[in-house]
Amino acid sequence: MANHQLLSLATAIAAIIATVSAASYNVYSFGAKPDGRTDSTKAFMAAWSSACGSTMPATVYVPKGRFMVGGLQFSGPCKNGAITLRIDGTLVAPANYFVLANADYWVMFHGVQGVTIVGGTLDAQGAGLWACKSSGSRNCPNGATSLAISNSNDVIVYGLSSVNSQMFHIVVNGCRNVKVLGVNVVAPSTSPNTDGIHVQLSTGVTILNSKIGTGDDCVSIGPGATNLWIEGVACGPGHGISIGSLGKDLNEEGVSNVTVKRVSFTGTENGLRIKSWARPSNGFVNGVLFQNAIMTNVQNPIVIDQHYCPGSKNCPDQASGVRISNVKYEDVHGTSATKVAVKFDCSKQYPCRGITMQDVNLSFKNEFQASSYCVNAGGTTSGVMKPTSCF
Repeated sequence: MANHQLLSLATAIAAIIATVSAASYNVYSFGAKPDGRTDSTKAFMAAWSSACGSTMPATVYVPKGRFMVGGLQFSGPCKNGAITLRIDGTLVAPANYFVLANADYWVMFHGVQGVTIVGGTLDAQGAGLWACKSSGSRNCPNGATSLAISNSNDVIVYGLSSVNSQMFHIVVNGCRNVKVLGVNVVAPSTSPNTDGIHVQLSTGVTILNSKIGTGDDCVSIGPGATNLWIEGVACGPGHGISIGSLGKDLNEEGVSNVTVKRVSFTGTENGLRIKSWARPSNGFVNGVLFQNAIMTNVQNPIVIDQHYCPGSKNCPDQASGVRISNVKYEDVHGTSATKVAVKFDCSKQYPCRGITMQDVNLSFKNEFQASSYCVNAGGTTSGVMKPTSCF
């Protein structure tokens, strides 16, 4: 994928230039109020309906200011294949988290094609819900994803900021050819289940040049993700870039052809992680390249965990059926916050196969103290290998 980054940025720039469209719909003209208090949901939906119904390329424009909106579902198909949502202001979720928290999403694009989302901020005001969850109350709702892109093709998200999501910040589900470029995701390290970007059942998804700090995975890759390219992501705080968790269901689509390169992790719980539940499954992971990763005080820089069970309660304690093969680690260096810098805890039924490690240099306090740990894992190493391989 030579020049992939430049081509993707060129595509995004071309899309931004195209925002000078034949039809433009300002949410203010439909009655939206930039005071952060007035419910502007109907105005946003009316602007979308006009843009979607236009036979010419169209723009929905959100000017500066704070616009309070409830659940927004921007659905297709539309009469044109080039709609831009240009946001100069901030969308604010209702202060009462119960308004959204029993829904799956806050802002949803479903069944659309050729949509570009440019700029702006989504402020989901998730702190109230997080506090409810941390209190141990059983009456807390799950929370809503801030931005969901579902069953859609040829979508670009460029320069968006997502702040304090109730749950996941951005989810790409059932899509083809989605580019997420230059986004900024912000939530405290203590915020539960606030994954930055989650991709599943999708192909041709690109995530470039983004900064993600959350209380969960910076990027999480679910079943059915194929041909995924992640480059130039700075992660921290958070739980790292994770494939999985997989194997929660017996019948599950696999993950294949994933590239993660030029990434950095600062103070995260994990770095490059693959995780699956210890139960029967026909899922798999095949064809993954982790390349040029910098670790700074990361608890688990390189980890495959096929006994994943958060909280260690009601763990299945079986053999994971997820088959993991052909995973490459190239040019991974930096510091581990724990002595075990490389950990491969694989399935006893289907051991990890075809792991290759080249030029891995991870230290704990000093370069002689880091160690590696392998169970049911096999592979090869070349170049620098610190800690010493456990294959």
